[in-house]
Amino acid sequence: MLNLFFGLGGNELLIIAFVVLLLFGGRKLPELMKGLGKGIKEFNNAKASIESEVKDSMKEK
Repeated sequence: MLNLFFGLGGNELLIIAFVVLLLFGGRKLPELMKGLGKGIKEFNNAKASIESEVKDSMKEK
């Protein structure tokens, strides 16, 4: 069984993808995914920065 995101199976993910395609259309979808990718990258960078600051502060004690 395909269990990818938050307990959603393959059928649910297909339905969500279809609804997103209907809402945004084929032309806007790449732009939307690019923005989502940038947001995820920024989130991961911020998370890594916070983790390194916490590790550094723990080493100082």
